Amino acid sequence: MSIIETEATLHVAHRDNHTHRDVNGGWLRPAVFGAMDGLVSNLALMTGVAGGAVSQQTIVITGLAGLAAGAFSMAAGEYTSVASQRELVQAELDVERRELRKHPVDEMEELAALYVARGVEPALAREVAMQLSRDPEQALEIHAREELGIDPDDLPSPTVAAVSSFGSFALGALLPVLPYLLGATALWPAVLLALVGLFGCGALVARVTARSWWYSGLRQLVLGGAAAAVTYGLGTLFGAAF
Repeated sequence: MSIIETEATLHVAHRDNHTHRDVNGGWLRPAVFGAMDGLVSNLALMTGVAGGAVSQQTIVITGLAGLAAGAFSMAAGEYTSVASQRELVQAELDVERRELRKHPVDEMEELAALYVARGVEPALAREVAMQLSRDPEQALEIHAREELGIDPDDLPSPTVAAVSSFGSFALGALLPVLPYLLGATALWPAVLLALVGLFGCGALVARVTARSWWYSGLRQLVLGGAAAAVTYGLGTLFGAAF
């Protein structure tokens, strides 16, 4: 009895501890990329304009215009990209579906060969492939996973990608503008808030990666700060020239 209880306990412990984080990045990529892009691009845009010694009103308008233009651009680009990807996948699935219908035996042998290549004994691989090929839809799913590396039931949504990109970019781009909207008259509060936001986004990304939160946050802060410094310098240079 004690052996059985020990094995059961070990199984439960393994099940509870053997979990994995989301590595596909279906939601993470557009959200993080959108927020980072919004923060860096709008901060750099505003500091570049501010370097040219323009009025506060011009800086605010520039920031709001950058927010709107960037958010719509991100959403349109993400929608088109993901929609095109889905269309390509669907086209490849149609090809595989036709092959399964026209040449079921060849496709079954192809699946068995894949298992043999992974170390399964030929007789067992053929038996497994034969059983899995009895259901056409299941066979299609397995061939898609094995040959194309995709899950037909878990394709990304263009709408979700576009909306998340729009929202995250707008949120990131709003941070540098927010101090001005709340009454700030100098550039430094906008820069400070944007840099804090960059550090926070980087630290948040570390929750689903192997990097430490401070390293990831500092990396984003340095990259965003460098971009803002360069554009401010260019704005100062061009402002003096004109």
